[in-house]
Amino acid sequence: MPRRLPTSAELRIWRDFIETVEALRGVVAARLQAETGLSPGDYVVLLALSEAPQTRLRPSDLAVAIGWERSRLSHHLGRMERRGLIRREGFSGDSRGASVVLAEAGSTAFHSATVPHLTVVRELFVDALTPEQLGAVAEITAALRDQLPETLNRGAL
Repeated sequence: MPRRLPTSAELRIWRDFIETVEALRGVVAARLQAETGLSPGDYVVLLALSEAPQTRLRPSDLAVAIGWERSRLSHHLGRMERRGLIRREGFSGDSRGASVVLAEAGSTAFHSATVPHLTVVRELFVDALTPEQLGAVAEITAALRDQLPETLNRGAL
């Protein structure tokens, strides 16, 4: 079967989609940083830890939960640890590694950032669409996610 390439119209839709998503991410990131001092990466790590049992995860589990490579996560955790947002602790009785723990300052920063973050999501995404369009976005997102390889299909946020 010959390979079918996207048409010009399909490529235009693809490009508009990608450019719009990137523009939205950029505005959300800039507002989050300006209003809370947290980067989107900080926020996603703090969110995952805040939802974890005892607010702690092994780095490998955290990487899977947020859909990051271990090396990227390791560097980011180092920066967050220096800022007092997280700490790394050994497992009791397990010398194989450490867990990443949500520090009190990280919990405070996360909870302080939640309302500003959700406000910008409402302003730029939810309020821009009708309820029917939001339903269509949910369907489209599910269809796209179903096309992804399983390893990429679990990422957070």
